Amino acid sequence: QFPFGRRLPCDIYWHGVSFHDNNIFSGQVNKFPGMMETVRKITLSRAMRTMQDLFPLEYNFYPRSWILPEELPLFVAEVRMMKDSNPSWKPTFIVKPDGGCQGDGIYLIKDPSDIRLTGSIQSRPAVVQEYICKPLLVDKLKFDIRLYVLLKSLEPLEIYIAKDGLSRFCTEPYQEPTLKNLHQVFMHLTNYSLNIHSGNFIHSDSVNTGSKRTFSSILCRLSSRGADVKKLWSDIISLVIKTIIALTPELKVYYQSDIPAGKPGPTCFQILGFDILLMKNLKPILLEVNANPSMRIEHEQELSPGVYENVPSPVDEEVKVAVIRDTLRLVDPQKKKKKDTQAMWLTEHPGDEYFCVCTKGMKDKQHKHHSLKLSLKLKFYLKLDSCQSVEVSEELPDTAPGPEAALPSLCLKQVFPKYAKQFSYLRLVDRVAALFIRFLGVKGTTKLGPTGFRTFIRNCKLSNSNFSMAAVDILYIDITRRWNSMGIDHKESGMCLQAFVEAFFCLAQRKYKSRPLHDQVASLIELCECRLAALHGKRLV
Repeated sequence: QFPFGRRLPCDIYWHGVSFHDNNIFSGQVNKFPGMMETVRKITLSRAMRTMQDLFPLEYNFYPRSWILPEELPLFVAEVRMMKDSNPSWKPTFIVKPDGGCQGDGIYLIKDPSDIRLTGSIQSRPAVVQEYICKPLLVDKLKFDIRLYVLLKSLEPLEIYIAKDGLSRFCTEPYQEPTLKNLHQVFMHLTNYSLNIHSGNFIHSDSVNTGSKRTFSSILCRLSSRGADVKKLWSDIISLVIKTIIALTPELKVYYQSDIPAGKPGPTCFQILGFDILLMKNLKPILLEVNANPSMRIEHEQELSPGVYENVPSPVDEEVKVAVIRDTLRLVDPQKKKKKDTQAMWLTEHPGDEYFCVCTKGMKDKQHKHHSLKLSLKLKFYLKLDSCQSVEVSEELPDTAPGPEAALPSLCLKQVFPKYAKQFSYLRLVDRVAALFIRFLGVKGTTKLGPTGFRTFIRNCKLSNSNFSMAAVDILYIDITRRWNSMGIDHKESGMCLQAFVEAFFCLAQRKYKSRPLHDQVASLIELCECRLAALHGKRLV
């Protein structure tokens, strides 16, 4: 246990919530800096909107969204305009607090006037989205899918998707939203943490029945009805890759801030939880991305009033054990050194949920051991109990077999760079982020100052008689002031990446009129990259 971190190096560090240790100089960490901030509902919605502006057809899997309170007038105006143009349109909207989780604070509305404005929106910003009124139903129940995605590397981008996931069911038969049933959360919200409190929730030992099932069992059922399951998987893979592509620019800014290039530091990987809803026509819709998906493989069962015990959940165990096992296999630093037959051991500080996975030896075997044992099926001879203390088994054989011996085939399927050719054209904002990072100047910062912005304009030769440096300053001030007023991040002053992207789009539209936006942006990126390369060449000479 390392309540204050660990001085000696480890191969793998397993943080519970977020990347929070600046004293790690090597090895691998299971969290990316800034991931929690990047997948928050507002930040995710902004990133997806940027991609929808560039590629509307490719990103139509994310519901139309408005950010509250800043876009409330826009939301009201757009809904009124759509209703005027189509009087038969009777929409439903879902309001989600930005920092909410497990269904906390979510509610449905029929009209913008129903938004609860009594102070909470100001103190607790939210996203309002079009509600999907025609979901796919199984046994007359609405459900969503939790898929586990491993982001193994940011540069180069490497993405894996688990071949199975969880299907989490509502506990009341679904009906399309009406004013009478809007408040029936067990009918409309699929969150496990809500539905477990329903009297209709069914814990099942089978992966095919109950209120939580494997996604593969749903696919089998759909296949038996003649559905094109291969196309569905292809659409889900496309959704995951496109979503990660939308998130990577922001992640790279955080990464260079916490782990500057040229300085010793760890590499990162992270397991993400993608929440996906299937429409009646089997089109997948992204609901949200979870930076810290629950990896519990048991649930609480009430034995008597107020007395609970932890009971194993076969569905969770089947899916989650495989995800953790194969993540460790993929990032295993000893993969190429199989001559070493050292066993791995885990340590955790319960308060910080901080693990280190080491192959440095077998010291400190005498940890406290309790009755509940969770086998990670790693063949690394570990026992992990309910209090998160660890024991290295005393029953190690004289010659430990290799970790890969007798393990099942990988449940994690690589989708990127495997399908990179099909999706690389979408990575425009990645290239804009590379320009942004190049001109940040001070290492460890995430915001661009006015001098850095002017240097970017000057080095890329973007000013002229029609666009003077005074106009450049006005553009910087206007956009930066507006973004800072939204309360994005007041820790440091300057232009954040999202503000820079907006400024870059303005410059592209100014320079390349009457073209589609993605053409304008791509042309300006190429121009900037070409001029910076020429400038670099001159400096080398």
